[in-house]
Amino acid sequence: MVRSDIIRGHLDSIILRLIFEKDRYGYEISQEIGLRTNNRFQIKEATLYAVFQRLEKKELVEPYFGDITHGGKRKYYKITSLGKAYLNELAKEWQEVKEIIDLFMEDL
Repeated sequence: MVRSDIIRGHLDSIILRLIFEKDRYGYEISQEIGLRTNNRFQIKEATLYAVFQRLEKKELVEPYFGDITHGGKRKYYKITSLGKAYLNELAKEWQEVKEIIDLFMEDL
């Protein structure tokens, strides 16, 4: 299991990337994170919704309600054009961070 504090600073990137791929709702995102990480990282529901609020406030994602399924309407999130530009910047920043960390952690 990966320490969550290591990943916490990258949650916006992870969630924006998943919403960039397609519009998604909260539970679907948490399941996808578990699936892609082979359950090495799980996001707590409260954390996920705090990220949604932050991304919404910055106008990086836009919520909308989907069709009624299993008794309720799901709240989906779609990425905005501002969100796409921000995600692109985060990806570039991540490449630089990775290169710097690799300089110190390789060959151990």
